[in-house]
Amino acid sequence: MREQSEREAAFARATTSATSGSQTVCETGSQTVCETGSQTVCETGSQTVCEMGSETVCEMGSETVCDTGRRPAIRSAPPMTESTFGPTRLVRAASLSAPGRELYLKLEHELPTGSFKVRGAVHSLRVNLARRDVGEVVAASTGNHGAAVAYAGRLLGVPATIFLPASPNPVKAARIRELGATLVETGSDLSAAIDAARAYAASKHAFFLHDAEDADIPDGTAQIGREIVEQLPAAGAIYVPMGDTALIRGVAAGAKSLQPRIRIIGVVAANAPAYYLSWTSGTTIGTASANTIADGLAVNRPLPPNVDAIRRLVDEVMQVSEAEMLGAIARLHDGEQITAEPAGAAATAAWLKEREAAPISVALVTGQNIAPDISQRVGIRG
Repeated sequence: MREQSEREAAFARATTSATSGSQTVCETGSQTVCETGSQTVCETGSQTVCEMGSETVCEMGSETVCDTGRRPAIRSAPPMTESTFGPTRLVRAASLSAPGRELYLKLEHELPTGSFKVRGAVHSLRVNLARRDVGEVVAASTGNHGAAVAYAGRLLGVPATIFLPASPNPVKAARIRELGATLVETGSDLSAAIDAARAYAASKHAFFLHDAEDADIPDGTAQIGREIVEQLPAAGAIYVPMGDTALIRGVAAGAKSLQPRIRIIGVVAANAPAYYLSWTSGTTIGTASANTIADGLAVNRPLPPNVDAIRRLVDEVMQVSEAEMLGAIARLHDGEQITAEPAGAAATAAWLKEREAAPISVALVTGQNIAPDISQRVGIRG
């Protein structure tokens, strides 16, 4: 997975604020990570100066801690999510835009694991580790959230067990295994996998990191909304795929904290309309199935608190068909050289069908982990 490694290395480099000669000075948020020699890591609360050579010197307030360059220093909590990931690129979609109708793409698929999900998973696991001991983290997913939790577990040193529905997207399942997590395939759909994961976590006294319920995940995804407003202040609308709603709740809160008048448009698969029906009616409405190629949007059991939240934060919800998502995948690939999975292309699909779009809009490209059969349907090779 050379491309994956290059992405992770790029984000690691982004946390370094200055490198000069034999010294490295690094600051990330309220914490600092400095790497010297081959393995030494020194972390402090505000600033660290690491001097390379036979010794590593970490200065913090009135204290000085020295360590040899041959062994790693004691690791404290990693930096905050927004320093670890981001800002991701925001690019104009030249092949899709026209005068008075401009589209910009927020490239969240370029994050580690090929999805935006790492933002919330790493943030949530980190803050929970600060609150209590976590011996194991458990998640249920159609793939991307599971890979994000596996990544967070590996990053923070916590064993991860991931439950997926039977016959999952093979690309996503392989990514979870590569990240060292234990993978369990069970149940015919996401709801069944969630129930199995919840029961397992309870029996093992493990931390069940359920993205639809976890209160900390939207704090991680809120950074996406803030980044968009800072990168493109003229944006009038943001199109956001809406699966379990953790993404859109965070994006909406973050964007509106800086630009209250910006419009947030949620996008669901027409074959999985539970949150669309719930947002429209103001009551929680489940569906018998969620049979869509967009596994990231395949939700049939909305949660009442999430329905209340999106009714406060989201200005409009649109539905896109299977054909419209496939069409958006093809146009992103052919015109913008972007590979997106169906849920990752859903926001673009909604904008393409919008008759009265804002003069300047942003669509999130949230994931690139496209299944081989979908690639073949739209003519993507390799």
